[in-house]
Amino acid sequence: MAQVMEGKLTQSEAAARLKVTVRQVKRLKRSYAVDGIAGLISKKRGQPSNRRICATVITQAMSLIGTHYADFGPTFACEKLSEQHGIRLSVETVRQQMVMAGYWKPKRGRQSVTHPMRDRRSRRGELIQIDGSPHDWFEGRAAYCCLLVFIDDATGELMDLQFVKAETTLDYMAALERYIHHHGLPATLYSDRHSIFRINLPNAPNDAQTQFARALSQLDIEGIHAHSPQAKGRVERANQTLQDRLVKEMRLQGINDWDSANAWLPTYIVDFNRRFAVRAAIAIDAHVPYQGHHHDLQRILSIHEERTLSKNLSCQYGSQLLQVKTASSGLSLRGAKVCIHSHSDGRTEMRWQGRSLAFESRSKPIRQPAPVDAKSLNARVDFALQKNTGSIQAKNHPWKKTFLPQKVEPAAIAQFHHSQHDYPDVGTVAA
Repeated sequence: MAQVMEGKLTQSEAAARLKVTVRQVKRLKRSYAVDGIAGLISKKRGQPSNRRICATVITQAMSLIGTHYADFGPTFACEKLSEQHGIRLSVETVRQQMVMAGYWKPKRGRQSVTHPMRDRRSRRGELIQIDGSPHDWFEGRAAYCCLLVFIDDATGELMDLQFVKAETTLDYMAALERYIHHHGLPATLYSDRHSIFRINLPNAPNDAQTQFARALSQLDIEGIHAHSPQAKGRVERANQTLQDRLVKEMRLQGINDWDSANAWLPTYIVDFNRRFAVRAAIAIDAHVPYQGHHHDLQRILSIHEERTLSKNLSCQYGSQLLQVKTASSGLSLRGAKVCIHSHSDGRTEMRWQGRSLAFESRSKPIRQPAPVDAKSLNARVDFALQKNTGSIQAKNHPWKKTFLPQKVEPAAIAQFHHSQHDYPDVGTVAA
């Protein structure tokens, strides 16, 4: 402005140098002539912006956050304000207000650890990452449980969610059966090195398989086991997001038990995928429809155990005795190798040569100890005394003082049998 006032610069040259219009330069020249350098300072400095958010809106938003979303993150709270209450604010505005109110503590930047990058798979269904996430999902309103998560690597879509008591083979098989009915057969399942998915014994044969790995082999699904949590980072990060957002969503929905949560999860999956899923590089779906019968799929996704039938066509399975029922003599079944299927719904099925066998389950009889009389027991005591008498230890040796048996009176034997009759378990321990 001094050069313009002295005539060393034209107003057009000053406008080009300041990147403003010539009209603005004329205003600055007049202000500079009257007030000097102070005239070049904007009159808006220190004044509230014309685009500022109304204080009433901020107050209302913070009141709602304090009432319903005090433990939410800024992004999640901003989404809920927009969806549930029609208050549209930027995430940064919500974050600053939550920091000022003490609802959110800024996180310090931590030193990141570099891991090799892996590109997403190109097609949906080409690689499905699976994992179980134990957590207090209901914040004490229901029992501690585990969430089974199936997520697509190409798109980041949640493919299946299910609350279960714990990670078990049958629960994973039930989840895979539900997945196949909804989407088809995936090309690959990517899991950790849990004993459900692989044999972890050091001396295990190379061809040894778990029940889940055997089912994948029968369904022609490849199973890959990650060597670190970072290798299956997509499902690990999904677990972190779910432990934050899903817990709060169920609290807002008033869901307090597993059954209600599992019935509502498909609705949540749609909302989650709408927010976070991306498009696959190739639009072709890699899932293959299952062509077999529903019952065949159930049998594949069950626990298989081989048993040999006895001459009376029975076998032991767990704590039960399974007796085959047949209209014929059943001579061909004697010594036959049968396969016992344990299904996820609790059913037990017996198969032989491609067909199911009818059977009935019976409890195994409990063996009662043989009665002991005083004469035989005292004879054993006498034998023990004679045997210990010929030992090389002295008569006052501590072993003899501690372990030499004593004579048993008939009355004690009668009392022992009486207690055994009333409490078989206690009598067995006493014997």
